[in-house]
Amino acid sequence: MRRRWKLYLSISVLVVVADQLTKLWARQSLPVDAAGRGIRVPVVDNFFDLVLAHNTGAAFSVMAGTSGGRMLLTGLGLVAVGAITWMAARARADQGGLVVALALMAGGAVGNLIDRVRLGTVTDFVLWRWHEHAWPVFNLADACLSVAIALFVANSLHALWRSRRAV
Repeated sequence: MRRRWKLYLSISVLVVVADQLTKLWARQSLPVDAAGRGIRVPVVDNFFDLVLAHNTGAAFSVMAGTSGGRMLLTGLGLVAVGAITWMAARARADQGGLVVALALMAGGAVGNLIDRVRLGTVTDFVLWRWHEHAWPVFNLADACLSVAIALFVANSLHALWRSRRAV
């Protein structure tokens, strides 16, 4: 097995396993009220809380509650994982940073796909806030996807810079 495949598969699997374990912990450990809504558990005052949330939509609850949204998001997720894997297969040996970014994307996408297919919702539990301003609740898969996008953009800009410098 080529080095890039070992890197891609090991990072992707690690992300999926860590994501699923943290979501399982959140579902079993975080408190909910009588209506089943998550109760905030402060970790760092005015900055970081844990709260159980179930997201039926995509990132930032886009398409939450939309008729057919689950099927559409599942289909898009499967297509995305296929495209990401195809890109990783086409990566050159010197594109290790790209392979890492793609592996984080694939792992994050698969982690959320597992929830969507198995539970019908994606388990979120990390809440960052600044006093009363709160960002959308997210999970490890979402964090990996965000880091992956940043790495992908940085990698692309670096490749562009190198190609222009060579001219």
